[in-house]
Amino acid sequence: MLGRVASTSLLPPTIRQLLSNTSNSARVQVNGWVKSVRRQKNVTFAVISDGSSAKGIQAVIQNGSLAKVLTNGASVRLGGTLGDSPGKGQDKELRVEEVEVVGECDPAAYPIQKQALPVDYLRDNCHFRARTNTIAEMLRLRATASDALQQFFNSLGFCYVHTPIITSSDCEGAGETFRVAPPEPSEPATHPTENKPSEFFGHPAYLTVSSQLHLEALATALSRVYTISPSFRAERSLTNRHLSEFWMLEAEWSFTQSVNDICAVTEGAIKDVLSKTQPHAQVFAQATGRSRILEHLQTASSTPVWTRLSYGDAVAELAKYHASARKFHFEPAWGKPLQSEHERWLAEELVKGPVFVTDYPVALKPFYMRLNDDGKTVACFDLLVPHLGELVGGSLREERSNLLDKALESHGLDKTQYGWYSELRKYGGAPHGGFGLGFERLISWISGIENVRECIAMPRWAGRMLL
Repeated sequence: MLGRVASTSLLPPTIRQLLSNTSNSARVQVNGWVKSVRRQKNVTFAVISDGSSAKGIQAVIQNGSLAKVLTNGASVRLGGTLGDSPGKGQDKELRVEEVEVVGECDPAAYPIQKQALPVDYLRDNCHFRARTNTIAEMLRLRATASDALQQFFNSLGFCYVHTPIITSSDCEGAGETFRVAPPEPSEPATHPTENKPSEFFGHPAYLTVSSQLHLEALATALSRVYTISPSFRAERSLTNRHLSEFWMLEAEWSFTQSVNDICAVTEGAIKDVLSKTQPHAQVFAQATGRSRILEHLQTASSTPVWTRLSYGDAVAELAKYHASARKFHFEPAWGKPLQSEHERWLAEELVKGPVFVTDYPVALKPFYMRLNDDGKTVACFDLLVPHLGELVGGSLREERSNLLDKALESHGLDKTQYGWYSELRKYGGAPHGGFGLGFERLISWISGIENVRECIAMPRWAGRMLL
């Protein structure tokens, strides 16, 4: 008969767990990487991090032969006693009795040195940049934000679903898709008459730009659905807000008939994330010395209801300011898109906080948005936030078959290609709506990191993919 080994944990505790433990004089083992080494005459101090928290653990080594094998960047396994630290800057320290170097690292050749490293250098060494404090903290922030969003939507009865990465259509209808092509045959056909399809799936296929259309299909069965998934856009923009591969939180639910209801859910989700990621925001604010990071987040969290402003009123305010100060590069006018400079002025100067801009002209928005009674605008919103601009876009979806057909025509889209989407209205369709939130933009807003390329582990953008 086989016996079982009793265990209280599947894995040994992380440094974060050890530092939160109140017990002292405990014999522990620490696994991690050497972040710094400071040698004195009779004692050596080393900071060891396993990435579980922004702070590592200070290791105190009095045995010179043990200390001399420690170098920056090396991976180590240390054994010793955890106790209160008499020095400033840390509550606990590890008094080391055993040292094992698991992976050596030449400190002279190590690409990640202690001094500040340029952004472009870290992008060129993307496989190492998670070892820097800023990127490591950004990744922990991503994990916390993702977990908070899932908890929020689960609490509202939403079902988390997985949607296709490869699709047959362009959700936004903008033509900025990556096409999936089959490999070229390595050998000639076995039989001359063999008919191989020119497309892998029998027709053109693309990497998804949004999960929305598929979420709409699933919402007709499950009522409330959401996903956090990658999206791809072959847009050659090189601004600090664009990536070729990025992540989106998208939610869709049936039986909603008000843009204000969608705004309320959006606001609730983001406020919940802000609350749960506040410790991360504090770390970034302390590291950068930019108190505004915390100030605008705290203002957003404490505002009872975020401002709603129609597109028409927003353009009127922009035009009024432009007429008096001539501050905008692009002159605002009804029927024109809001530029980044317009979005930031509305959030930072006019409202001084997050603002939902609603009811855009129909010509500015995708085909699936519900036409308003005025016949000129659609029931939609963009959420604009200070120091970033657009963070979220959402709308009611057009549930009326005849108006959806007209929208497809006016956007020059093939009705046959979107036939399955139209059928959702034909068989038990219901009023519905939803939104999409750019995950890297959310991380940028919370952290104050200005470029979304530093808000994802390994960024891809036009002309750059190093690994």
